[in-house]
Amino acid sequence: MFPTLLIVDDEQPILHSLEGLLSDEGFNVLTAPNGYECLKTIDAEHPDLVLLDIWMPGLDGIETLREIKKSHPDIPVIMISGHGTIDTAVTATKYGAFSFIEKPISIDKVIVAINNALNFRKLEEENRFLRTRMIAKNAIDGSSPPILALKQQIIAAAPTEAPILITGENGTGKELAARTIHQFSTHSESPLITVNCAAIPEALFESELLGHEKGAFEGAKAKHIGRFELADGGTLFFNEIGDMNLANQGKLLQVIEEKRFCRLGGSRVIDVNVRIIAATNKDLRKEIEEGRFREDLYFRLNGVPLDMPPLRNRLEDLPLLVERFTQAWCKTTESEPKAFGQDAMEALADHSWPGNVRELKNLVERLLITVNKETISLTDLPTPYRASEPKEAAGGLSDLADISDFKQAKEAFEREYIKRRLAECGNDTAAAAKSLGVSKGHITRILKP
Repeated sequence: MFPTLLIVDDEQPILHSLEGLLSDEGFNVLTAPNGYECLKTIDAEHPDLVLLDIWMPGLDGIETLREIKKSHPDIPVIMISGHGTIDTAVTATKYGAFSFIEKPISIDKVIVAINNALNFRKLEEENRFLRTRMIAKNAIDGSSPPILALKQQIIAAAPTEAPILITGENGTGKELAARTIHQFSTHSESPLITVNCAAIPEALFESELLGHEKGAFEGAKAKHIGRFELADGGTLFFNEIGDMNLANQGKLLQVIEEKRFCRLGGSRVIDVNVRIIAATNKDLRKEIEEGRFREDLYFRLNGVPLDMPPLRNRLEDLPLLVERFTQAWCKTTESEPKAFGQDAMEALADHSWPGNVRELKNLVERLLITVNKETISLTDLPTPYRASEPKEAAGGLSDLADISDFKQAKEAFEREYIKRRLAECGNDTAAAAKSLGVSKGHITRILKP
C-alpha cells in the first residue's frame, strides 16, 4: 500500500508539477489550494504526510500547521517556502513541522524529506506500540479492594518527582510496581536501572553505583559507568534497600541529596537527574531502632510509601492471576491451553500463600508442565496445596513436641523449616538455599521422601 501525500499550495503550476512528479514516484497524491481546503481534506482522507506552503492567502501555512497539529498531531508536515528565513523555519519547527524546504524545489530533496518523515512516523508508531505492550506486561493484575487502592496510589504518584518506597513481603510484586510507576512517569522514555542491593558485594557497591576510572583500584582495567550515570534522566530502582550496609547508605544519601558525584579515581563532577524508587521486605522503622538503617535515608526515600498487599489478603484476585499465568505460559511455550477445575481452585483459595504471587506463578507453571490433561484437578496439586492440608501444615512445628526421640524431632523440625522457607521463596530452591546459607543439594536431600 503506497503512502498518501497531501500537497497544499496556492500556486497551481507548483501544485500540478509536484502532483505529477510524486505520482510517478508511486505515491498517492491529494492536493489543496489553501489552508481551509487542506484541513477539510485531512479530516476526510487522513493522509500519511502533508507538504504545506507557508505563504498563502487567508489561512497561511503556519496557522494551518498549528490547526493540523491540534487535531492530527501524528501526521508529519513538511513546510515549503519561496521566501524562507531562519525565523520562519524556527517558528515552523516550534509548531511541529518535521522539516523545511525552500523554493525552487528540488524533487530529490523533497523525496528524501518525505521518506525521512514517513520512516520517523513509522518509528514513532512502533515505539507507541511497544510502550503499550510494556505497560500491559507490567500491569498489576487484580480488582480486589487492596489492589484497586494500590493502583490509584501508583497513578497519583507516578507523574510526580517524589521518591517512592515500596514495602511488602517477598513475592508480592514490588519490582512489578516499580516498573509500572516508571512507565507512567515523566521519565518513561529514559531507562529504568535496577540495583539489587542484596546481590552486589559490599566492597563493590560504590563502584557499581558511581562507576570508576581505569586504574582507580587494583583490577580496574577499564573505565566503568555506574548505575547512577546509566539512569540519568530515568529511574533508579533500589531493590531490597534494607540489605544495604550503613557505610553504603551514607554514600547513597549524599548522591541523592547533591545530585552529583565523581567516579572512583576521577575528579570530574557528574550531575545526574534520576527518579528514586526503593523497595524492601523489611520493617525499616525496626531496622532504624536497632541501628541497621539510617533514619535520614529512610525519610529521604519515603516520599510516597506504597505497601504491596500479600496474596492472602487479596484472594479475590486468585482466579484472574491463575488465568493470566496460564495464558502467558501456554503462549510462550506454544502449548495447548489448560484449565483449573473448581476443586483445584477451591483448594488454592484455602492455601496461606507465604510466597505470595511468585509462589502462585511457580506453582501454575509447574502444574502446566507436569499435568498431562486439559483440566487440572485437586488430585494434581502437590500435597501442601490440597484442601485437607492447611491445618496440618499450620500445626506442623507445634506437633514436634509429641515426638519423643530428639534426633527425629530435630530432623522433622529441619524438614518443616526448609519447607516453609521454600514456600516463602516461591518454591525456588536456589533462592531458598541462598537465604538459608545451605546448598541446593542439602534442601533436596532433606525433603527427599
